[in-house]
Order: sequence, then structure tokens, then C-alpha cells
Amino acid sequence: MAWTKQIPAHPVVAVAGATGAVGNEFLKVLHDLDFPASEVRALASARSAGKKLPFEGCGLVPAGELTVQEMTPEAFEGVDIALFSAGAGVSKQFRQAVVDAGAVMIDNSSAFRMDEDVPLVVPEVNPEDVKWHNGVIANPNCSTIQMVVALKPLYDLSRIKRVVVSTYQAASGAGAKAMEELYAQTQQFLNGEDLTIEAFAHQIAFNCIPHIDVFLEDGTTKEEWKMIAETKKIMHDSDLQVAATCVRIGVLRCHGESINVEFEGDVSVEDARAALEAAPGVTVMDNPDEKLYPMPGLLAGTDGAYVGRLRKDDSVEHGLAFWNVADQIRKGAALNAVQIAQLLTPAE
Repeated sequence: MAWTKQIPAHPVVAVAGATGAVGNEFLKVLHDLDFPASEVRALASARSAGKKLPFEGCGLVPAGELTVQEMTPEAFEGVDIALFSAGAGVSKQFRQAVVDAGAVMIDNSSAFRMDEDVPLVVPEVNPEDVKWHNGVIANPNCSTIQMVVALKPLYDLSRIKRVVVSTYQAASGAGAKAMEELYAQTQQFLNGEDLTIEAFAHQIAFNCIPHIDVFLEDGTTKEEWKMIAETKKIMHDSDLQVAATCVRIGVLRCHGESINVEFEGDVSVEDARAALEAAPGVTVMDNPDEKLYPMPGLLAGTDGAYVGRLRKDDSVEHGLAFWNVADQIRKGAALNAVQIAQLLTPAE
């Protein structure tokens, strides 16, 4: 049964997990997009209740401070849109309370992404899927989001048969403690001290770890499985073949991805470049003569997906290769979620 409640032009927005890295970014994005909220509620665990969070304001909400409220079922009464980034367990715990309150949950966790009754949405790719939600819309995995934003304009030129992607994922994708560990280990390494290893299985400073999330029986990791399954769902193509290798690297913010695409028909580099340049959410940075290409260290805090190193892949009949970078806390999480909220909110 499709959702029937109409979101008002000035909705009440709850940010669940407001004290976390993505929750904090939700607040920044609400301001940056001037989302037309009438109220913004900051929700977190009981231990964070009462904490003050700076907020630059958006819509009808003035700049100032938000007082964190404990996340309880009652906290969602009167809420229209609930932006969740508090972990899959919390999302599952509060799903019914959010829906019963008449709010739409936009969830950043993996809790509902592959549920048949939950749309998995990237606004530049499949915005029409928000129409069939039943109170919950899922935000895809960060590494999936930036890839499909770049794949969509290419897919529109010729159906994509196969994608091979290797990711270079920032430490912050594992949370605030992971970022702190990269800082600490870097200092320890340079001082010749023993490294403190807690957030990752191995040292992250000056290292690459080809292991994100748990290993599955077939030897892939869950992060790699997410990219495979989510891409098929978002692109509405169950026959699309995806091979992924996900690697954590010692950078603070922004994921990089090396992507090879095989098409059904011929797609020239020139046509691909034109399609990418015209695509929403994509910025082409590609001038080898000027050593211009996207780099994670220089793109932190930016929006959208950046594409460079666009070239022919002659290892297959109809192939292209390119490099893709995006800030996984912005487009890979908070920005994508707020853009979904924009799709739900009627224009005045």
C-alpha cells in the first residue's frame, strides 16, 4: 500500500543520530541547501540529551543552537521527515514509531536497503522510486552512490553489461573513531612509537587494508556485496554484472574509485565526456596535460561526484575506464538523504 500522507511545504525534520559525523553533516546540508524546514529536532541517545549543537539555520529555523533530545518513540510525534544515521539496529528499533507518527524515515544504514518494499534512491539516478515508498526510503551505501551517479549518464548512452570497480575508501567512512585513529597513528608512526590499533584490523596510517565490513562465504566482503546488490536495484537492472574490491586507505575524507565499464554498444570517449559533463551531480575534472584529475585530499567538503582519467578500455569490445571521487559524508550520506527529502517536499 503506497504512502498517502502529504509532506507539507515546511516540514518538521528530525535528525536521528545528530551527534555523530553524518548527523552533524545532516545539519550542515540542511543549512547549505536551505531546506524549507519549520522545525529541526536533534535526536540522539540518552547520554547526549541536553547537549547543545550549533546550527546555522534553514527554512523557517533561525541560526542558533539545537538542544539534543533523547530519541524515544514519542520524540517523533509531529515529525514529517526523519533523517536517520544512528546504525541499523536503531533504525530497525524505531521504524514503526516513525511510521506510526506519520513521518517518512530516510535511513542511512543498511537496515532496509534490500527490502522489496523500501526504495533505494539516488536522486540523480532513480528519483521516481520515492513515489512508491511505504514510510521508509533507504540511502544507499556511500561507495555505491558516487558510482551510480557517474554510471547513469553512461548507461543512458548504451546499456552497461559489466562494471569492475576498485575502491579507495577514506578512514572517515568507518566513523569518527576511525578518523581519530588515523590522526593518532600518523603521529605515532612519525615519532617512531608503537601504533594503537583499535578501529581497524590493521594499521591504517601509511597503509591500505583490502577489507571493509565482514567477509562472506564466497570470499567477498559485505561492502563489496552491497555495491553489487545495490547497483542492480538502483539501476533497475538485475542482469548488470558488478565486480567490486573495496579497500580502506589512509586518507581522512572522500572515497576514490577506479571503474571499468563494458557496454552493449559502442560509446566513444567524446560522447561519454559530453554525457558526464551534462549530467546532474557530476563534475568532470579531466585534463592530463595539466595534471588535472579528482583527488580525495583536495575535494573534502564538496558535493557531487567528480570524474577524471576518462579513457578507452581496449580489454573488452565496448569499454571505458575512469576515476571517480566523492566526499562520502556529503554525497555519500547526508547530502543524498536531504536531496531525497527535497523530492518529498512540495514546492511552495
